Amino acid sequence: MRALITGITGFAGSHLADYLLADHSDVELFGTFRWRSRMENVEHLEGRVNLVEADLRDYTSIHATLAEVRPDYIFHLAAQSFVPTSWRSPADTLTTNIEGQAHLFEAVRALALDPVIQIACSSEEYGLVKPEETPIKETNPLRPLSPYAVSKVAQDYLAYQYHQSYGLRAIRTRGFNHTGPRRGEVFVTSNFAKQVASIEAGLVEPKIRVGNLDAIRDFTDVRDMVRGYWLAVDRATPGEVYNLASGSGITIRELLDRLIELSEVKVEVEIDPARLRPSDVEILIGDNTKFREETGWEPKIPFDQTLIDTLDYWREKLAAQNG
Repeated sequence: MRALITGITGFAGSHLADYLLADHSDVELFGTFRWRSRMENVEHLEGRVNLVEADLRDYTSIHATLAEVRPDYIFHLAAQSFVPTSWRSPADTLTTNIEGQAHLFEAVRALALDPVIQIACSSEEYGLVKPEETPIKETNPLRPLSPYAVSKVAQDYLAYQYHQSYGLRAIRTRGFNHTGPRRGEVFVTSNFAKQVASIEAGLVEPKIRVGNLDAIRDFTDVRDMVRGYWLAVDRATPGEVYNLASGSGITIRELLDRLIELSEVKVEVEIDPARLRPSDVEILIGDNTKFREETGWEPKIPFDQTLIDTLDYWREKLAAQNG
């Protein structure tokens, strides 16, 4: 069996590769990258995965990749995934995420392939959620509040449409916030962890810059999340959509407090206006009942362990960078 991970050099992609190599050694693993990809995320996988240079925004490129690999499973993770960037570059976000997926689907059809395709959608699709609507079920209205969220709604519905129209075995997973080691430093948990580690190392003043600390999020360890991706293609129903979430939420303020407690530094917290968004999603807590009942999945790694591992990742990275 062959599996293709689009965006294997990304955060979730590299962890999914780790999981498949450790727990499903019978699967031959391929992954796409671009010339500017973060190759350090997959350096430890050298010789164990087949890396293919491809750009989803170029149909010829993705068609050639699928013709070469002919995968049985596709994990479609490649995307412009940072919400603030979507405000600054909305057209690029929409083009990358929507057109890229259309190219992938059309190449599958042109080559008469029949893979199971997991589409990594997002809880950001729910957007404006009312308190009485939590925990959020898959049937909740979608009220996207960012260009990124709009692009993910389009990817979600495009997968549904291609399943209905052409029988593509697409499975949509609406992942809620997931974090852990190797998370890009622009994302909140990793950013706070890097700031704490930098203060510990004496590299910056003891001041942590933050955005909206009142937002409530549902966090899952990335290693649990990617295990869910595998269970989606292995056990879930094509054409359906599933929430992947822990089922509980914490404020960003509590997340920061927990990280600071894991350190001995004394810090000052300062609001940075540049970190505030034009419109923010105030609460996202997911109901994972549907996915849990169909696949048996549930998160196993406690969030405090995720925070410890993320902070240790940045301690080690900064130590290596600064001798």
